[in-house]
Amino acid sequence: MKKGKLITFEGPEGAGKSTQAAMLIAKLEAKGVEVIYTREPGGTKLGEAIRGILQYNAAGEDPCPESEVLLFEASRAQLVRHVIMPALERGAWVICDRFADSTTAYQGFGRGFSVELIDTINHFAIGEAVPDMTLLLDVNVSLGMQRCAKRQVGKKAQSDRIESEALEFHEKVRRGYLELAARNPGRFRKVDAMRDALPIAEDIWKLVSDAFFPED
Repeated sequence: MKKGKLITFEGPEGAGKSTQAAMLIAKLEAKGVEVIYTREPGGTKLGEAIRGILQYNAAGEDPCPESEVLLFEASRAQLVRHVIMPALERGAWVICDRFADSTTAYQGFGRGFSVELIDTINHFAIGEAVPDMTLLLDVNVSLGMQRCAKRQVGKKAQSDRIESEALEFHEKVRRGYLELAARNPGRFRKVDAMRDALPIAEDIWKLVSDAFFPED
């Protein structure tokens, strides 16, 4: 039985998930909450090794679509058992930058795999680690990709496999996220991420505080 809270950030490329996660963590810690931040894929030694394969072809070849799904799930299963569930069981909150919904959106809606099959594999990977709240930062694809390009200016980073996909793929991913939010209104909270970071953070804090600190 988990005692802490699991909040996940989801959204298309360039939605600002990492920025907003950091701002939410600062507010939670100011209230005296122990918070663990993690990300997907990654968050463990095994997960970070898988991240290199998925993000930058660290193995020296493209994973086929089926391998891509299973690699994401392997990283997720490791993260849940080694980081997320131990933290929740001791009462800490976990803020995760992407989680199971990402695989449904990207590999299900984006790649065209059966969403029902992805849901089954996700359930196997996460077990009892179901998010208490999922914050969907929604941004249109053109603005999201502009933000991605801007943050790469002056950097010598390798090309990101997912970011480099065609715009049509990213449009499918965004539509998939919106459908997931419509299907799961009790868990998802959609936030307009087309704005500056501060008003987005204020909206997120209101959603979180209303849900988990109603006495404040």
